[in-house]
Amino acid sequence: ALDLGRGANPKGYMVDEIWQELAKAKYLLWEHASSKRSWELQSLKEACETALREKHFLDDSQPEGFLDEASISHMKQLEVLRQVFRKAGEADTPGEVPDYLCCKITLDIFRDPVITPSGVTYERAVILDHLEKVGKFDPITREPLDQSQLVPNLAIKEAVQEYLDKHGWAYKVD
Repeated sequence: ALDLGRGANPKGYMVDEIWQELAKAKYLLWEHASSKRSWELQSLKEACETALREKHFLDDSQPEGFLDEASISHMKQLEVLRQVFRKAGEADTPGEVPDYLCCKITLDIFRDPVITPSGVTYERAVILDHLEKVGKFDPITREPLDQSQLVPNLAIKEAVQEYLDKHGWAYKVD
């Protein structure tokens, strides 16, 4: 439906509504999966920490001089374990979307990126609106620009999709 809407009327309100509904649905799917992953990671982390503590307790029967060395090693292992689990949970932690995946005008993540002859990428509906209401020029370079010169930026579109696949939180629409 989204692709059909883009073909028929790329700056129509229906295209935006369809995208927003898709984004909500994908965000809810991500949120559910993220909660499940978070719970599983936390359970696994606790199990690993318990196993390390038990191993340390069993190894604690060492002679007096090695006790400090064993404790230091145990603390290092616990810290490494925490770092590993922190890194594993990073994709589910909301952050900033990289600038190259965002429209220069709206600062929102691209939905339907198009590139101008000068090499600047914009959201299709936004640049079409600019050309119609403000003037037939590129808003950044100020070079003359016509709608027929806009070309879909498939590389950015793929990059956005890849980013959204890994960072589902970015689908959240305010």
